[in-house]
Amino acid sequence: MPSAAPAFEKAESEGILRRLSDAGKLVDYSAVSNDVLPDVAAAHILEHPRVPFVSYPYEWSFSLHKAAALFHLDFHLDLLEAGFTLSDATAYNVQFDGTRPFFIDHLSIRPYQDGEIWAGHRQFCMQFLNPLLMWSALETQPNHWFRGNLEGIAPEDLSRLLPMRKKLGWTVMTHVVAQAAMQNRSVKAAQGSAKYRQTRLPLHAMKGMLDGLRRAIAGLNVPSHATVWGDYAGRNSYQSEEARAKAAFVAEMTSASKPDLLFDIGCNSGDYSKVALESGAGRVVGFDFDHAALELAYDRARQEELAFLPLWLDAANPSPAQGWGQAERKGFGERASADALVALAFIHHIAIGRNVPLDMATDWLTALAPTGVIEFPHKSDPMVQTLLSQRDDIFPVYDNAHFASLLSQRARIVKQVEVLPTRTLYWYERH
Repeated sequence: MPSAAPAFEKAESEGILRRLSDAGKLVDYSAVSNDVLPDVAAAHILEHPRVPFVSYPYEWSFSLHKAAALFHLDFHLDLLEAGFTLSDATAYNVQFDGTRPFFIDHLSIRPYQDGEIWAGHRQFCMQFLNPLLMWSALETQPNHWFRGNLEGIAPEDLSRLLPMRKKLGWTVMTHVVAQAAMQNRSVKAAQGSAKYRQTRLPLHAMKGMLDGLRRAIAGLNVPSHATVWGDYAGRNSYQSEEARAKAAFVAEMTSASKPDLLFDIGCNSGDYSKVALESGAGRVVGFDFDHAALELAYDRARQEELAFLPLWLDAANPSPAQGWGQAERKGFGERASADALVALAFIHHIAIGRNVPLDMATDWLTALAPTGVIEFPHKSDPMVQTLLSQRDDIFPVYDNAHFASLLSQRARIVKQVEVLPTRTLYWYERH
């Protein structure tokens, strides 16, 4: 918008945008001629590289959310040192290259005005701090809650959930309890927000506030995410020979297709995401429902500096299109377009665990990418039997021959291999 032009021009002329971009903290950009979009009234038009996959905070694991929060605070502190600040603190302005966070909103950067309050304080708490506190203080995953309210988790809501003993720490008392009380007062008193805006906050106090939050968030521990599938990588039904055969099959498909972007559906701890990267995939976005597995995957990707982003996904209920006009945040289906796919030990969770008909599950997987590998665990497989032990077997058409027929109707089966007597891998190329 034209009103943002002076702030952008100031940041551009002082080199702050280019410095941050060159350091990988801000998405790269270049100015283009206004003739490119003649019908748009804009003082400046910027072009930036395409983000391979846009993720949202309600798709992040604990560690991804923590990394994004720490990055946002460091980014803001860096700006304050240079005489600039951020006009807001929305988590949607942070994206990931692998597990490395970067900032995408050039127009949020503006000159700092002496004594101004932190305008984004409440937003930071709702979208960064409070979800992390739900994890660490309540052992509750906030993804569904956050997805239900795109603005995040309000302090007044979190304050009601926290037991008294959890409210006694400085961080919670200051940024949750006190902020909730202030919000409740401002709702009752029309002048509350105006008085807040008139408050002056010295620069050293602003920095101290951000630094204190940084220390508090850095000290939050990853909660226990023990689930029945969390230790799958260590106790699954594969022995090393079968695991090597599966890795070789994934490597063969990846080497042949050389995908720029590969989806690993049911990525678990990222074993085969790494295989795909080593075999020619440009980058991998992994998806899993299990937060314990995602923590393992994040730790691997970060330590080994892999081009691998592990995200949370409930495949039977993926993120919908949301926001104003259902256009602010695109649904998973609108963003899900990869060059190749790996879906190992996954389809039985959907077909049996979530009652999705096998033909629909096959449609969904093959629509995600034109080529890939799908593993089909037979009904006699121990993992399938674990699912069936908890319910009646109402799945007469769940069998390997039927799946092969369904897949062949939708794609060419390039190759299939039995890695175990109870598990078959299919390499498909979509018609």
